[in-house]
Amino acid sequence: MGGGSAPGAIRGRSAIVAVGNTAQGTVPGISADELAVEALRVTLDGAGIAKSALDGLITCKSYGGFGIDTEIGRLAGLNPAYSATLDYGTCNFSLHLACAAIDAGLASTVAIVYGTTQRSDGNRFSHPLGRQDEASVYGFLNVAGPAAMAFRRHQHLYGTTEADLGRVAVSQRRYAEQNPLAIFREPLTLDDYLAQPYLVAPLRRADMCMISDGGACLVVASADRARELTDRPVHVMGIAQQTGLRDRQNADQWLRPWIRQVADRVYAGAGIGREAIDALYIQDPTSVWVLQMLELYGFVEPGGVGEAFAKGEVGYGGRLPLNTNGGQLSEAYMWGFLHLVEAVRQLRGEAGARQLPGPRTAQYCSTFGFMKAASTILSRELR
Repeated sequence: MGGGSAPGAIRGRSAIVAVGNTAQGTVPGISADELAVEALRVTLDGAGIAKSALDGLITCKSYGGFGIDTEIGRLAGLNPAYSATLDYGTCNFSLHLACAAIDAGLASTVAIVYGTTQRSDGNRFSHPLGRQDEASVYGFLNVAGPAAMAFRRHQHLYGTTEADLGRVAVSQRRYAEQNPLAIFREPLTLDDYLAQPYLVAPLRRADMCMISDGGACLVVASADRARELTDRPVHVMGIAQQTGLRDRQNADQWLRPWIRQVADRVYAGAGIGREAIDALYIQDPTSVWVLQMLELYGFVEPGGVGEAFAKGEVGYGGRLPLNTNGGQLSEAYMWGFLHLVEAVRQLRGEAGARQLPGPRTAQYCSTFGFMKAASTILSRELR
């Protein structure tokens, strides 16, 4: 399937052929690398794909210095033609690297794996977030501080209320109640949300993800190879990225307006408009990121997120389902890997009690804090 000339126009040249995950939450007695390898084993076994079919491996660093491709490859017994490690994968960046490697002919079937034990190992976020900069001096060692500042900025510009933000967490919890993998499954109402004490004002506990142990894996293949491995490939139709590396040199950096450039490219590259997206996934270490990206990708007008949830235009039971796994706010913190796992399962009709009615196209949007953004459009049909 040929691509267009637009950036990110890969249109079906790669496809996801298998996804899988380990248990999530607290998984003691096993290392992060062993969890990554277990996720790989579960994924290959579930799809009936032999380990020998893999000629590519992409890993993602995790807390404690784990996640290096050389070590995971050794533990998994792999000698791939191509391997690499990303410092921060969020699966989107890892998936894009896999597609690029496949397009370049470096590999035809790439396993993307991630494992972490940061919950068992007690990650306390006591080191600077991203880099030694002024934010760290002011105590921004966790995403909660910058996210709170970003929400205050949004409130100032648009009059956004805390209840508007709370609707994000409430909607995602409704999905998590139907997800046996989710850490948080107890019901959450808007009144429950507003009654919670502040964690970092104006954010509450439900606005933040829960770190977790676990592993996840995707297997990506060239279009030709995908047809040999599965009769249900999920096609990668468009990819795009943009950085904000200038950080506070960027205008209005709290709101990350440069993410709009990803939106400009990903739909053009995929040849699919946002109106055709049947399921949306937004990486959510904090609910504020969901609010921002709904607006920056053009699904909701600036300042309109609360109303969009309240009217059923977005979220649980709405026209545009959002984070049907519960997201990182309720399911588990896996740097976005489980968002893509869920998107593939929805497109294949494998999501169980939370299965949507016949979705054809899904989109995943992720960021690396205030430094990078990426998006992928997936489809169960070539268009």
